[in-house]
Amino acid sequence: MSKSKWFLFLAVAVIAVALVVSGCGGAKEQGAQQEQNGSSGNVVKIGLMTPLQGDVKTFGESVQKGFELALEEANYKAGDFTIEKVIVDDRNDATEATNVATKLIDQDKVAAIVGSVTSKCTIPASAIAQAKGVVMVSPTATAAKVTMDPDRKDYIFRACFIDPFQGTVGARFALNDLKAKTAAIMYDQGNDYTIGLAKAFKQEFEKGGGKVIAEEAYAQQDVDFSAVLTNIAKQQPDILYLPDYYQKVSLIGKQARDKGITAAFLGGDGWDSTELDFATMDGGYFTAHYSSDDPRPEVANWVTKFKEKYGSEPDSFATLAYDATKLVLKAIEDAKSNDPAKIKEALQAIKDYPVVSGNITFDDQGNPVKAAAILQVQKDGSYKFVTTVKP
Repeated sequence: MSKSKWFLFLAVAVIAVALVVSGCGGAKEQGAQQEQNGSSGNVVKIGLMTPLQGDVKTFGESVQKGFELALEEANYKAGDFTIEKVIVDDRNDATEATNVATKLIDQDKVAAIVGSVTSKCTIPASAIAQAKGVVMVSPTATAAKVTMDPDRKDYIFRACFIDPFQGTVGARFALNDLKAKTAAIMYDQGNDYTIGLAKAFKQEFEKGGGKVIAEEAYAQQDVDFSAVLTNIAKQQPDILYLPDYYQKVSLIGKQARDKGITAAFLGGDGWDSTELDFATMDGGYFTAHYSSDDPRPEVANWVTKFKEKYGSEPDSFATLAYDATKLVLKAIEDAKSNDPAKIKEALQAIKDYPVVSGNITFDDQGNPVKAAAILQVQKDGSYKFVTTVKP
């Protein structure tokens, strides 16, 4: 080969290598952008954040079942996108919730999160999701601060009604249906969920002519309520309002009956668990997000599918997780994008979308506009549908 041809050969080779390197760099850059959006090509990652250990693990287990059934039913597809799931356990601990939310966003690169379950975990996690521009839809966190703190967190939504509505509905039911004149309230002073329900219940109950004759706060770790209940027993209220989760409610309820308190028990959706003390809480009422006795076809179909899959009837936590996941999938399909900003816009635009817990339209605070059910606890471990209260 002549010297001139040799130099020409080397020049061509250098250019070819440069093009390859440039092409690889471009591919890496494109892949990094897709990964940042929570996807690779047409794959979208959705995270589930739920308590699978800790004091409300039955809630978390139900939520996981509803989440996975919604994905299976959709064949892990949303429009032209294939869905990948990433599941993390927040243990119903606020610090752990911030850790796993950060992991889902920064390491797993999810485009959306379903979760968390309780308000105390969802509030700090939602602040992270909002700051990083990732969509979050909580199935069951009812505190107002989830989506408003104090301004609207526009990436954050929920599938459940909020505490002020739930507490208000409970008070109206106590006044109008139970004909209650007096009430005592007990709540966890460190839990936004119980504080919100207690405040709304008291305001509406007194507005309607009722009298709150005792209002007692306690700490989450408290197990002995003798002194408080002795005082309440002396005042003989018509209603004992217990807006807490099933374990604490069962404990307080047992001690209340042991003290001779005959007041009707009333509470919120935190009662909805197979581990509630049904014998103690028999006859008590609570506000719920849906009833399996609702005649709507969405409810009947859901109950049938859940029973076939898991061998039991779905509680409200499984139901709302199913609804929340369906809403995320609907938004991805409508947005035709894996970009969280576009998914967020599609969620906000949803109107009258039929899910199990009702036809959902989001208000300007990311909350669904829908009705609440009142259920009564039965000692055989079931709940009796009493009535539905619309907004």
